[in-house]
Formats: sequence, structure tokens, C-alpha cells
Amino acid sequence: MKNVDLLLLHAPSVYDFRKHAILYGPVSDLIPSSTVFEMYPLGFLTIASYLRRQGMEVRIVNLALRMINSRRFSVPRFLAKIAKPAAIGIDLHWLPHCHGALEVARIAKEILPDTPIIMGGLSSSYFHEELITYPQVDYVLRGDSTEPPLHQLLLALRDGSDLTTIPNLTWKKAGAVQVNPYTFIPATLDYADLRPDLMVEMVLRYRDLQSVTPFNGWTKNPITTVFTVKGCAHDCVTCGSSHTTCTHLTMRDKPVFRSPASLVENMQAISRLTRAPIFLVGDLLQAGPMHAAEVLEQLRLARINNEIVFEFFTVPPTSVLQAIARSTKNWSMEFSPESHDRAVRNAQGGGEGEYDNTAMESFFQEALRQGCHRIDVFFMIGLPQQTVRSVHETIDYCEHLFALGDARLSCFISPMGPFLDPGSRGFEEPERLGYRLFARTLEEHRQLLIQPTWERILNYETRWMSRTELVDVTYAAAERLNDLKVRHGRISPRRGRKVASQIKEARALRARLDAELATGKASSAYQSLAGEISRFSMDTVCDKRELFWPRHAVNFKAKEIVRIIKRYLSGQIESPNA
Repeated sequence: MKNVDLLLLHAPSVYDFRKHAILYGPVSDLIPSSTVFEMYPLGFLTIASYLRRQGMEVRIVNLALRMINSRRFSVPRFLAKIAKPAAIGIDLHWLPHCHGALEVARIAKEILPDTPIIMGGLSSSYFHEELITYPQVDYVLRGDSTEPPLHQLLLALRDGSDLTTIPNLTWKKAGAVQVNPYTFIPATLDYADLRPDLMVEMVLRYRDLQSVTPFNGWTKNPITTVFTVKGCAHDCVTCGSSHTTCTHLTMRDKPVFRSPASLVENMQAISRLTRAPIFLVGDLLQAGPMHAAEVLEQLRLARINNEIVFEFFTVPPTSVLQAIARSTKNWSMEFSPESHDRAVRNAQGGGEGEYDNTAMESFFQEALRQGCHRIDVFFMIGLPQQTVRSVHETIDYCEHLFALGDARLSCFISPMGPFLDPGSRGFEEPERLGYRLFARTLEEHRQLLIQPTWERILNYETRWMSRTELVDVTYAAAERLNDLKVRHGRISPRRGRKVASQIKEARALRARLDAELATGKASSAYQSLAGEISRFSMDTVCDKRELFWPRHAVNFKAKEIVRIIKRYLSGQIESPNA
């Protein structure tokens, strides 16, 4: 088999989670992946797409998922068996991967000592000068758009040419840290597309479905994602992609958007392969009403039948909802007011305080009148000025929303965890904004991730709630909201009983662990939970199945898969035996 130019590895949050006994808490209940955070970033697919156009070969391996699906899967053995890649890329985009990413890098360096290790992502960018000091890390590419600099780096490593001209690169020369200027800031996102067909090609080439699967259970409950924007016009206190963060971390003074044509073309490519929902990340209105109108008109002409999921950051005009209804017959939306309390929303910033609850409810009702299939409303715990009482009042408000009477609207609540995002205003100015931090450096966060309970893993508490209170109120709020969902028909009694049981067991385990930790000893019963304790961290604020849309009898389209297979058999996709 031809050696690949770049092997992209996605690590689990903690390595090896199969041997640790950690109560992670419900930090992943409102995302598709598990507590292992096995969902790799979309940047893997844009990197693969861009480098393929440059004539390079890229392989994606979701190590986290491989480790979930088999206790026998060995990362060292896997890396020792594969054909030596020209370079290895490891994502450290989300900070909860800082333990696993560095451990995978260490193992890769031990087995393939001459293979360059490249790291990238937002967390890599924030901590680049600390990250490069780890002996297993050779290069760090900074920014949220690194495809062309990565291509330049791979060519330079192949040819042995000068590295000083590669933008956004942090590296080591004779042991000394070198920080190249941050000059690659693209004005468009259209240069790097998401190509879903590349996932199928990798399966054919390497006979390996698991490695390219986005998260555990994706083939049964697929959901696809298209980024409409990088950067943000809003400035939420807790967000690591806020305007303030991007200004300093990715050097963007304003967001950059996909063009309507590129965006809809990408959606069409997805719809050819799968019937899965397509989630548009980012509020289309950030780019202005004309941009949103053009996207929706092109979407209307494209006649895509997949469910399209829209995200809004603030209450949109009725005309936008009407345009969505004209553009597609299958649509849903997500809205995150964060809190029912406008004062808390104002403290959080980001536009949530621009509307009152009456306007928000009118928006929901209008969307339902326009044929919206589903509205998911998300609230958060851990916000500035938010108290225990305020969290419970948010649950009261959820009951008010349920009482509006339409079962298509549901509510979710989750703790902000495990970390307050580095680069966010709350992380950079904690005392002024009411936060107390328990970790500042990359290494301090790496050590937090292997603490025994999620209360001890949290990197923050607030002036209004301690870490203990944040944990207590999370379980209490989740229990109340679960009861309300059963009472108002949002979930079945059977599903409600399952979540209630999970909450009860998680609370009991937490109490037992706290008692044992107070003595400074871990019992044999606790140690026996190694690798199994994660089940006490799942379905404890909601049943994860609530996040997914109804399944199709067949999720993927045979016609497109056959087309890709024919291309493979005709030699347009290189055989693994070549």
C-alpha cells in the first residue's frame, strides 16, 4: 500500500479511558458523541478534501471510536502495523482532548520516531507555545483555517526546504521555539469543501469503516454538519469562538462566511449520499439578511429533501421563517437562550439579551405555524449571575413553554463543562466576570481530566455557584425537566424512567465517591468500575436519543455508493494493494 502523505488521528478525551474510573458527568449528553468525545472535527474532512486536490493522500483514523468498540484494540499495535505515513496530524481542537491527544502523540513518536507530529485546532492555537515544548510535538499550526499552510508544511518536510516562510506555524529549531507570523487569514471558506464521498473512498481503500465513522452509533442515527461561518459576531462570556476570542486567536475582526453557492452545493453533495439531517452551524443572519435570503433561495432551487436544521442566535424576523418554509419542506431549528432570565442573558452577552421571552415565544409559535418540524431549546448551567434559584426558575419556564401545547417544542439543560473555554472573556477576565479558575495552563487542564469526578474536573466555579452547587443543581434540574417531559408528552414514560434511574444511580455513585475521596483511599469496588463508570455519565440530563431525528429505513443512498464503488473499481481510486 502506498504510504499516505498525512495520517489524521483523533484521540479520546482521556487515554486510556478503558482503564480509568472517572465519573465524567453529563458533559456529553447534549452532543452526539459519548463522554470519550469520539466525534472528530469537521476540519479533518476539509483537510482531506483540500489535500486531495493537491494530489496528496490522507487517511482519517478515529482512534477514540476504535477504542470504544473494542477493548482489544491497541493504539501502539495499530500504529506499528500501518504503512509509515509521511506525517501524522492530531487534532487538539476541543480542550477536553488535551490528555488523549498528547498521549497519542507520545505513543506515535515512540513507534514512529522519524515521523513528524503536527497538531492543530483552537486549543492548539491558544496553547501553541506551551504545546510545542512537549517532546512528542514537532509542529503546531495555528488558526481555524489551516489547509493551505498544512499543504505548504507537508511539501517543505518532503523536500527539506525552509520552514520560516510557512504562515501560522509554531515549531522547534535546534530546540528553540520558533513562532512564524500569523498571516494566513482567508477571506472566504469556499477553498476547502466538505466531501462526504471521501469517507466512502477511505472505507473502500483501507477496508475500515470504523475509522472514518464520525461518532458511535452514527450509521444508525446519522446527522451531518455544514459550517456556514468561522468566527462570530457575538461576544458570549463563556464561548471560545466568540468575537473577542477570534480577534486574538484567529486574528479575525469579523466572521468569514461560506458563499451561498458553495454552502448549498455542499448540502447537495451530502443529500446525494444520505437521507440524514443536515445541521447548518451558525446563524445565517450573521452575514446579513441579503446573504440569508440568497442561501434560502438557492436551497429552494436545489430541492433537497433532507431535514435541514437551522440555528439562530437571536430572534429572527417573521420574513426569514417564511423564506425558510418556501425553501424546504423539511426543516427544524435550534435556539439557545441559555437562561430564561433576561438579566442572566444580558450578563452572558452575545445577543441573547436583545429579546424578551414574549418575543421568543412568538418566534417559536410562528416557526411552528410555518411548518417547522421540531424546535430544540437549550439552556445552560454555569452562566454569569446565575444562581441555584435561577436554574430552578429556568425549569419552571420550560414547563411554561411545554404548556404552549405543541409537542414539536422541547427543552434541554446541561452544565457548561468540563471546561470554561480558553480565550473566552470568562477565562481571560475571570474575576471581573464572576469566575474562579482551577486551571490556566495546558498541563493543568490535562491533569484535571484524570480527576475521579466531574466536580473535580470542572476548571471553574462562579461567584454565584460553587463546583459542588453546579453539580447538585445539574442533577436536580435534570430530574425536574425529565419529569416535565413525561408529563407533557415530550418523551415516553419508559424513556423517562430510564433517565430517572440513571440520575439516581449517578447521584448515589457520586456520594459514594465523595465519601471515599474524603478518606484519601479508593475502595476495590470503585477500582472495579474502571472502564465501566462512563455509563453513570450518560443519559443523566436527557436520553441521548432525544437529540436524533426519526430514523429512515435506509439511511444511505445506494445509487451514490455504487457510483463511488464503480469509480474505485475503474482505478480512479487507488487500490490498497498498489
